[in-house]
Amino acid sequence: MPDIKITPLGAGQDVGRSCILLSMGGKNIMLDCGMHMGYNDERRFPDFSFIVPEGPITNHIDCVIISHFHLDHCGALPYMTEMVGYTGPIYMTHPTKAIAPILLEDMRKVAVERKGESNFFTTQMIKDCMKKVVAVTLHQSVMVDSELEIKAYYAGHVLGAAMFWIRVGSQSVVYTGDYNMTPDRHLGAAWIDKCKPDLLITESTYATTIRDSKRCRERDFLKKVHECVAKGGKVLIPVFALGRAQELCILLETYWERMNLKYPVYFAVGLTEKANNYYKMFITWTNQKIRKTFVQRNMFDFKHIKPFDKGYIDNPGAMVVFATPGMLHAGLSLQIFKKWAPNENNMVIMPGYCVQGTVGHKILGGAKKVEFENRQVVEVKMSVEYMSFSAHADAKGIMQLIQYCEPKNVMLVHGEAVKMEFLKDKIREEFHIDCFTPANGETCVITTPIKIPVEASLSILKDEAKKYNAEPPDPKRRRIVHGLLVMKDNKISLMSIDEIFNECGINRHVIRFISKVKIDDPGPTPRTIEKLYNLLNERLSGWTVTMADNGSINVESVNIKIESEEAAAAAGAVTAGPQAATTSGGPPPHKICSVSWVNQDEDLGSYILGLMQSL
Repeated sequence: MPDIKITPLGAGQDVGRSCILLSMGGKNIMLDCGMHMGYNDERRFPDFSFIVPEGPITNHIDCVIISHFHLDHCGALPYMTEMVGYTGPIYMTHPTKAIAPILLEDMRKVAVERKGESNFFTTQMIKDCMKKVVAVTLHQSVMVDSELEIKAYYAGHVLGAAMFWIRVGSQSVVYTGDYNMTPDRHLGAAWIDKCKPDLLITESTYATTIRDSKRCRERDFLKKVHECVAKGGKVLIPVFALGRAQELCILLETYWERMNLKYPVYFAVGLTEKANNYYKMFITWTNQKIRKTFVQRNMFDFKHIKPFDKGYIDNPGAMVVFATPGMLHAGLSLQIFKKWAPNENNMVIMPGYCVQGTVGHKILGGAKKVEFENRQVVEVKMSVEYMSFSAHADAKGIMQLIQYCEPKNVMLVHGEAVKMEFLKDKIREEFHIDCFTPANGETCVITTPIKIPVEASLSILKDEAKKYNAEPPDPKRRRIVHGLLVMKDNKISLMSIDEIFNECGINRHVIRFISKVKIDDPGPTPRTIEKLYNLLNERLSGWTVTMADNGSINVESVNIKIESEEAAAAAGAVTAGPQAATTSGGPPPHKICSVSWVNQDEDLGSYILGLMQSL
């Protein structure tokens, strides 16, 4: 039986640095190529030496698929292609191709220009890397080579995020990347066909969480922000430039307008202006409401939200600031946090998941002091709130996706080990399928049944449909197709006997079976034939029953003849023993019915013969 092998180089029982190696049908595919936000050393990138100890990996990987532009899914891509060495195809959607290089360049600036790191990719490397990218559209079937096929499906989560269906021969895998099963204020919900893959590789960031109603969360968020600014406090909302940022901006903008509030709301510009331009450009990826209102006004042109200047950090009075990045691991959001944290009137609202090792993760864990690399210690007196506006699927959403696409096996990645174990048990219990949770560097082997595709000829299918439709409807009745399996040009086809003889140029030999039955029916033979003809028409409603000029009856290849006993005896057809006495010159009561058929109509011939015997 053929095997599917999966090895996570990142995101195995861990969140961040998503990079999964998939091997099936002799093909090697890399699913995502991300970096870890919690590390500043070599651990931030996946360990590519697992693929080949040293040197380029082009000969060992058939293609790379990037699910979306978040750095934990694409952050190591330029490092792999330009520094490790990979020249093969990279597949992602159009919005991902447009936005990923901007985020990569922003991260490079932070790492190299501000932190002075070496062994990092350059601006030119990002450009060279993006030249290798092939952009795909949703539901477009892409043949990577003659055997490897991929197709992208809408994943929600962020602009351009996609799940990928991957097929090699008869084996198939669905990789979800990050996805969201509930629509939000700017994106729709994830959707996929009932494709029944051999394996579904799904994220499990919120493996044990079932989120409450979105409305309640939004109300709570607005109430907390309003209360804080009303007492003169400052609210910091760390976000990533794309996705949650737009979601929360639309929410605050609508609330400020409705309540007629005058407190300043700022968005740290830079990336965001470009980000909003991409939302305008790829408007078809957003949800129905935004697409409808786009004709009158652009939902991403905000009236109350103004660009932020660093000089505003020390401004007195209340304000709300959206700043990047979202986990407080670097950049402007961390700079503002350091300034505002010691003041108890201020508040930080973490709207999404924070990876271990980041400042966001520490303060959510209750840390009252945070130490930085330069030995600077910041006291955290500001209130810390966590409100999940995360665009990841929760436990309910993951179960929903499994129900949708009906996989034969499930693998959980991009989550925490303990939470994964809980969800793994739930999946096994509810769907009765195997569930795997490999750690980084651990290879998981999944055996799949051998599937042999067979092409059926049109005439065979039409014959089956004719027979099936002739009978009363019954959804439970099995549909059986009769034919012979023929192998030609490495393809297997199911063909009818006539088609095979035509294909091979052979004359067909036909075997006919003949069986004779004695029936008692006084009266002339033509009357018996007529009775029988009417009976067959009544019993075989789906078949064509015809009568020939010589008095024989035909149904398909079945032929029925009726003769008087004397005529049959005279023809030497049957040895009848002592002659039965005939009544004064009238027709004999015994007749001989001969039923013949060819082997294809065995069932029909047997049925008619049984009918004759019961008369």
